[in-house]
Amino acid sequence: MLTVVAFVVALAILIAVHEYGHYRVAVACGVKVLRFSLGFGRPLLRWKKKGADTEFVISAIPLGGYVRMLDEREAPVAAEERHLAFNVQPLRARAAIVAAGPLANLLLAVLLYACVNWVGVREPAAIVGTPPAASLLAQSGMQGGEEIVSMGFPDAEPEAVRSLDDLRWFVAQAALSGKDVALSARPGAGAAERSYRLALSSLDAREADVKLLEKIGLTHPWTDAVLGDFEAGSAAAQSALRKGDKVLSIDGARVGDGGELRRMIRASGEQAVPAMQDWLVSRNGAQVHVPVQLTQSEDGGNKIGRLGAYIGAPPAMVDVRYGPWEGLSRGVQKTWEVSALTVKMMAKMVIGQASLQNISGPLTIAEYAGKSAEIGLTQYLAFLALISVSLGVLNLLPLPVLDGGHLMYYLWEAVTGKPPTLQWMERLQKGGIAVLLLMMCIAFFNDLSRLLG
Repeated sequence: MLTVVAFVVALAILIAVHEYGHYRVAVACGVKVLRFSLGFGRPLLRWKKKGADTEFVISAIPLGGYVRMLDEREAPVAAEERHLAFNVQPLRARAAIVAAGPLANLLLAVLLYACVNWVGVREPAAIVGTPPAASLLAQSGMQGGEEIVSMGFPDAEPEAVRSLDDLRWFVAQAALSGKDVALSARPGAGAAERSYRLALSSLDAREADVKLLEKIGLTHPWTDAVLGDFEAGSAAAQSALRKGDKVLSIDGARVGDGGELRRMIRASGEQAVPAMQDWLVSRNGAQVHVPVQLTQSEDGGNKIGRLGAYIGAPPAMVDVRYGPWEGLSRGVQKTWEVSALTVKMMAKMVIGQASLQNISGPLTIAEYAGKSAEIGLTQYLAFLALISVSLGVLNLLPLPVLDGGHLMYYLWEAVTGKPPTLQWMERLQKGGIAVLLLMMCIAFFNDLSRLLG
């Protein structure tokens, strides 16, 4: 139920802001707005202020909205109102009205990111977990447990790292851009800082997902390899392990942290049912050898080993909060970075350098809306900001059915001195609808693929 509510609220806010952008600028330009509608189809609720021109409507299908303006191309216009019609406005006014919707979404994202920065979020500290052996983090010389102090490009001034999420965002952007990253880290408390270099330019970064972070080695924060609650009847419950045991090694192989312990357990069941293992654990200040027989189970169609216990102590956390001006400026910066990343990924998908699996549809968006709402208000605001950026950028694409397509028409008119012919506009409209339908089909297919495993 929370997922549905969070999704509907998100849609309502994002659509309302987008359409209000069109509406507000149209009114400012002297255009008569006939209807402001949230949703399509049969009106469920409608009202009109006394003496106002605009009818406000909430309709049955909540997957969009529209602002209907007085326009000679849609219906006859009385001579005394012709100056209020959209189609007779100067080119700059028409372009401003069309661009106002996507720009309103981008402005909303700035404000939402700023609110997150002002309220503050609790995030994992920038202490990296034990990286997989083949990851770039391991190749750089890190073993896990290092506290990242600063990050940057090799030829630029480094910036301070606030949290692990801060580090992941910077590194993911660099990977998609094919740029190496220089890190400064303390291997332990009180230790001197050391420099590390991540050769991200060597990666084939086609998708901004968990697999990319696995290749880099930034999948999880550092946590002690401590055992928590056991599941009844599990391998953990049937062994001599105890809650609170800290795992030091398995069959002589050192266990770095909780993340590495999870990887070792899962990997032990990939080929066959795991053999009996010798676990060395720390218990009440003493080291104890415990024989453990893991079980084998399936996860997404893959065979894995299973212990049946909560693994890992809570990671170290930090409060990330900014002052009024810095919070706003970082909101602008984050909106710009997410917009640029979105455009870059779209361009890479068009030329085949990035997978079409990066396209998400309403099912995935609804799922993440619910998950973010469960975590808390700031996470939900950050989710809204991300979707608002995506909506703004998507609508600026030069597809005839979108706002960006209309802006392309106006660009043509500005260059040639006349608008495109009706014949060309009809052809482009059909092509734009075909592309948009294709994108929607891909998005739904990706959603179903993720849900079905």
